[in-house]
Amino acid sequence: MEIKIKNLKSKTLFGLLFLILTNTGFTQEMALIKNGEYIPFYGGEAGAVQIDDFLLDKYPVTQAEYLNFVRLNPTWSKSKIVELFADDNYLNEWATDFELGKTINKNSPVTNVSWFAAKKYCECLGKRLPTLDEWEYVAMADEEVADARIKESYNQHILSWYEAPNTNKNQVGSTFENYWGVYDMHGLVWEWTQDFNTVMLSGESRTEAGTDKNLFCGSGSIGASDLMNYAAFMRYAFRSSVKARYSTNNLGFRCAQNVEKIK
Repeated sequence: MEIKIKNLKSKTLFGLLFLILTNTGFTQEMALIKNGEYIPFYGGEAGAVQIDDFLLDKYPVTQAEYLNFVRLNPTWSKSKIVELFADDNYLNEWATDFELGKTINKNSPVTNVSWFAAKKYCECLGKRLPTLDEWEYVAMADEEVADARIKESYNQHILSWYEAPNTNKNQVGSTFENYWGVYDMHGLVWEWTQDFNTVMLSGESRTEAGTDKNLFCGSGSIGASDLMNYAAFMRYAFRSSVKARYSTNNLGFRCAQNVEKIK
């Protein structure tokens, strides 16, 4: 069964220019994530969620890669960004619209970018943000197995990262390569997903009409598939606390892409 990439190139002139520039030293490798099933942390009472084949960036988008994007599309620079699409923290550590600043490592993950900006970046490469389920599916892997959530060492590693300061300053690829060949799912920055706020904030919540009770401490365990997975509680609580225009210094992103099978 052959697999090919869908939407390899953006149809826009900007997208084509961006692809040319990224092919001169900033090409992002992607890993093929094979289809499977997993029980989500929330909404698992409905059963397993089916994940189709897709591609995922091996690393979070870097400062250098995002700088290329802004240079080709100045409307997404820190001084020109529309207020609707980003708050005042957007790229606030950059020296100017088109300079990172002396203290920023160009190979560290870009942060202080809103969901709108991350989504636009991916679209300009003919890609997209991963869905929450796709991201969690990949993130449950360790170096050896696709689902390491039952391992105490796996959860402890994630909790140790939550306690470490300034991990967003580290270079991409500085954490382990997981089962799928993807780096930095844990240990560097939080990451935007396409539907980051659909579980704990919306009434959909995969299986039934939810309420805001899921936002509060004790009630947050309602519907959770693993009450001992404190790392996942933290992750979902963080997602519920942000809005699409928010930009923080510990929140970045990576791109995903569809694939189709050719018989």
